[in-house]
Amino acid sequence: MKTNSKKYIDGFVIPIKKKDLAAYKKMAIWGASMWMKNGALSYFECLGEDLGVKNGMGMGFKKLAGLKANETVIFSFIVYKSKADRDRINKKVMNDPSMKDFDEKSMPIDMKRFVCGGFSTLVEG
Repeated sequence: MKTNSKKYIDGFVIPIKKKDLAAYKKMAIWGASMWMKNGALSYFECLGEDLGVKNGMGMGFKKLAGLKANETVIFSFIVYKSKADRDRINKKVMNDPSMKDFDEKSMPIDMKRFVCGGFSTLVEG
């Protein structure tokens, strides 16, 4: 177990209508290709399945994301060597000409409910 790892992670919680999952998956496949091609160590897009509270532990993603009956949540994260590497890679991805194909109106998600953040590694196992 490592406690002094310097890796950096961008994490996302993304509520999504179930009917939009196929469109999101296409976008996620593009994203995985772009981030990995530009140097990310790993890229994950995870589909929510078991989102309720178990054994009284926390509030669960369903409540956290304010999900409606026709929605689920995507839990996504990208792993980088460092924060500086993340910044370099994200700049390359955002400047890629294919990014012009994405705007808020064409997204299969509500960007007002899209949650993201950058995280330094505390413990790695």
